[in-house]
Amino acid sequence: MRLLFIRHGDPDYIHDCLTETGKREAAILAEHIEALHPGELYVSPLGRAQETASYSLAKLGREAVMFPWLEEFPGRVDPNLSEEVQKAYEIEWIAEEGRYRPRILWDMLPSYWGAHPELFHPEDWKTSEIVRCSDMLPLYDRAVNGLDSLLAEHGYVRDGRIYHAERPNEKTLTFFCHFGITCVLLSHLWNCSPFLLLQNTATAPTSVTETVTEERQRGIVSFRMLRMGDISHLTAAGMQPSFSARFCETYDNKEQRH
Repeated sequence: MRLLFIRHGDPDYIHDCLTETGKREAAILAEHIEALHPGELYVSPLGRAQETASYSLAKLGREAVMFPWLEEFPGRVDPNLSEEVQKAYEIEWIAEEGRYRPRILWDMLPSYWGAHPELFHPEDWKTSEIVRCSDMLPLYDRAVNGLDSLLAEHGYVRDGRIYHAERPNEKTLTFFCHFGITCVLLSHLWNCSPFLLLQNTATAPTSVTETVTEERQRGIVSFRMLRMGDISHLTAAGMQPSFSARFCETYDNKEQRH
């Protein structure tokens, strides 16, 4: 089996849609979508992913199934619950309420996560102080259980850390979604902490990430990465990738996100 994760185009997060750049990226992706042999199609409920998918779906003359668990991973942490957690973020004070604003869980400072190895442990991340002060675990379970249910429908059943190929096949499942949720789902397939991917990787808008099953033992599969964040469709069209998902390459570059 083959899984494709396609990130949405350059986003306007405020309006949950694509920027003009994002629309051009989605249109270029659509010109290459048939060559990807996308198989069955699934899409996030969020506008920026649905708008990205619409270009490819029009090209293919098909529709996609929407799964709520494919939305951008919505986990948030409450800095008001722990002074320790406050060190992990550049937090904003809500003066009129006397509280700190909740933060996107995985948008933490490198000085914090680099000093907390439990965040990269395959199990200990679940009991870390960051996760304790957040809504992450039920949202994580919803996402990975959604993926496992879909894989089981197609013949791949998870048992502990192993997937059994009850009906092995060479189908392709394509997900139009987001960077964060892709990291979460891949971490589940690979039995590692999601923070390992969330803090150390980035995929550009409309990029393609591809994994395939390997059945080296009959009836047991692992998922092998073939490519991550592939933007060859943009390169072929002479278009530079959007910066979205990245932070400043050098701190003094104030034109890039800090």
